[in-house]
Amino acid sequence: MFARQKGRAQGGAVAVEFSLVLMLFLVVAVGVIELARAMYLYNTLEMVTQRAASLAANADFRDAAAMNAVRQKAIFRTSAGTLMLGAPVTDAHVRIDYLALTYAGAPALTEIPAAALPACTVNNRTTCMKDPYDASCIRFVRARICDPAVTDTCNHVQYQTLLSLVSLPLSLPNATAIANAETLGATLGAAPCP
Repeated sequence: MFARQKGRAQGGAVAVEFSLVLMLFLVVAVGVIELARAMYLYNTLEMVTQRAASLAANADFRDAAAMNAVRQKAIFRTSAGTLMLGAPVTDAHVRIDYLALTYAGAPALTEIPAAALPACTVNNRTTCMKDPYDASCIRFVRARICDPAVTDTCNHVQYQTLLSLVSLPLSLPNATAIANAETLGATLGAAPCP
């Protein structure tokens, strides 16, 4: 009789120990998965911005459909949506800016406001041929990952965990890539626009 009670007590202790070890194992496993995913996002966002800058260097900056396609291709999609395993990053998080190389004592990259962009790509080429340091001459294309809710600055995007029960106080990097402006979508023999 005493042996049966001792066996039941040991069985209960084994169940409690197993549940504690299992919980610890699951916490460690989820932590490793989230850490791996965070590293994946840090690396992938760098690639996303490189792709976006490269594609935008050859896309017409005045064509909204072409620019949307650039953002979608940058996050490895053919339509609007979320980066695979990269929530909350979507094509809307890819911000593309056009930069001039101005010279006031020393060369400096200057963002060209949307209102100051040339009327078309041929006009940009003409402006750059006249004065390569003109403030409206697109010389470089910059792509960044920014919070789309804020348009005047490039705020970090908050990391979103796979499990909503766990939250990590991480911000995704404002991955940035700059590429030389190439054709900007200009076609051979195109005339300047008014």
